[in-house]
Amino acid sequence: MPENDQTNKRDYSTISPSAKALLLLKGLTNIPFARQAAEPMMQPEKYEPDFEKKDFGFWARVVHFESRYWSIDQLLADVPIKNILEISSGFSFRGLAAVKRDGVHYIDTDLPEVIALKQEYVKALQPENPNSNSELEVLPLNALDEKAFEEIVGHFPANEPIVIVNEGLLMYLGMDEKKQLFKTIHNILDKRGGYWITADIYLKQRQQISGLEMDDKLSRFFEQHKVREQMFESFEEAEKLFNDNGFIIDKKAGPDPDKLSTLKYLLKSATAEQMKLLGGTRKIQETWRV
Repeated sequence: MPENDQTNKRDYSTISPSAKALLLLKGLTNIPFARQAAEPMMQPEKYEPDFEKKDFGFWARVVHFESRYWSIDQLLADVPIKNILEISSGFSFRGLAAVKRDGVHYIDTDLPEVIALKQEYVKALQPENPNSNSELEVLPLNALDEKAFEEIVGHFPANEPIVIVNEGLLMYLGMDEKKQLFKTIHNILDKRGGYWITADIYLKQRQQISGLEMDDKLSRFFEQHKVREQMFESFEEAEKLFNDNGFIIDKKAGPDPDKLSTLKYLLKSATAEQMKLLGGTRKIQETWRV
């Protein structure tokens, strides 16, 4: 990272607690390894998901994050590339699931304090007989550190294309930081070939639905990290930013309700009015392959 870059002055570790909170939500879903990881995360308390909970806002958040996770897998499915780098992965264990397949080299990265704990989880969750034809690396990386980013990409076989994936990063970055990340990823893909799959195309929400209001803790977190301000005004604005930085949308993920194990709990919790409003609300997030 350049010495005079303002991003050096930011404490990105304050974002990390959100990764733990997200894991506890994902533990309610069928996302691979999420439940197994959520249980020790809660210790010494016991992790006891309440599937009888009637809270529309809670289940809407769970469904959203479950859908976001699967949207990346959807866009990975029809790409033959088996070198995959995940940035800002939090306590997602997509890599552990991916290396069940033959020939996959998956590098899972996040900030050092997240990765130190995650490495312990991966050891505990790793199958006794892992696939010897695949490789999983779990490494620390600040995605805005271009030199470190390129060094980790160098772990993949030379001259082979890669896929870079992420969910939950761009909304924490200001415009200069976004452009810095775009430049790094574009330079790498320009040399190697491949794709970037990002689930971070979020729009600023203006319409509030009864039951979906944020609690005080979540509101404070959003304010602390200026999350709303760093979302996009429109999908057109987002596409222009990607285009201006050398990227072209190859494919967008589509809805796949059959993958959503928690959708039934949302439907049970919603009033008729809430479902009507939810159905009429504009889409606020997309996942793109560029």
